[in-house]
Amino acid sequence: MPNLKDLKNRIASVKSTRKITKAMQMVAAAKLRRAQDAAEQARPYAERFNAVLGGLAASVGDSDTAPRLLSGTGSEQVHLLVLLTAERGLCGGFNSNITKLARTHARKLVAEGKTVKILTVGKKGRDQIKRDFGKHLVGHVDLTEVKRVSYADAQGIAKDVLSRFDEGEFDVATIFFAEFVNVVTQVPTAQQIIPASYEAQEGDEASTLFDYEPGEEEILADLLPRGVATQIFAALLENGASEQGARMSAMDNATRNAGEMIEDLTIEYNRSRQAVITNELIEIISGAEAL
Repeated sequence: MPNLKDLKNRIASVKSTRKITKAMQMVAAAKLRRAQDAAEQARPYAERFNAVLGGLAASVGDSDTAPRLLSGTGSEQVHLLVLLTAERGLCGGFNSNITKLARTHARKLVAEGKTVKILTVGKKGRDQIKRDFGKHLVGHVDLTEVKRVSYADAQGIAKDVLSRFDEGEFDVATIFFAEFVNVVTQVPTAQQIIPASYEAQEGDEASTLFDYEPGEEEILADLLPRGVATQIFAALLENGASEQGARMSAMDNATRNAGEMIEDLTIEYNRSRQAVITNELIEIISGAEAL
């Protein structure tokens, strides 16, 4: 049984930890509001943008003049997996769940005889994925110094991906991120961005209300790279909200667990203290009777 000094030190240590987790929970709650608003505000634009591209892609079809970003290379042998995770931990299973989805997808591709290349955004995903697929890593994007993700950051990532595609380094590109639902639910998601896959929504009049000039192929050639950047930006925003929601939930659990531990240690401390006092009284009484 630990002595009273050890128990007292442990109680003080857990109390300090509880203060830290409580502060982190409050900070995450403040950041979550802004991140959630940003993610929700970006969704209508991304959905409408994809709907317009879907209408254009449907009108172009599989013609020989279709841009390569839409038609692809004609092969699906080499896959680029873009893993989007956080730069920091202490957010529950947020990073692990995204990495698990990417790892499962990579193993499936390898089993099918495909070539897998991995580009990581966020060091937590890189640290986890390199344990099993270190030799497949082809690049890393560090966002440690970025306080708030902007469209320029997404453009930088998209530029890297598009340059690799233009150089023939891969045939298919897929991004992995977590879609924000609420504070306790973040859904790991895989989305193919190259070749672009758009589905025109039912009842969408984008392709019939407008006559495009110069033509669908030329417009798609200009919009598709922007579409890649838009999808990456939307994924980064979803990740930002998911990360803060997961961190808030994890720190809330840690704070409650610390409180329960303090209660248990306090009870143990009081029992030990009472036992010490009882032993001292017994020794005093025994000594008095001996006299």
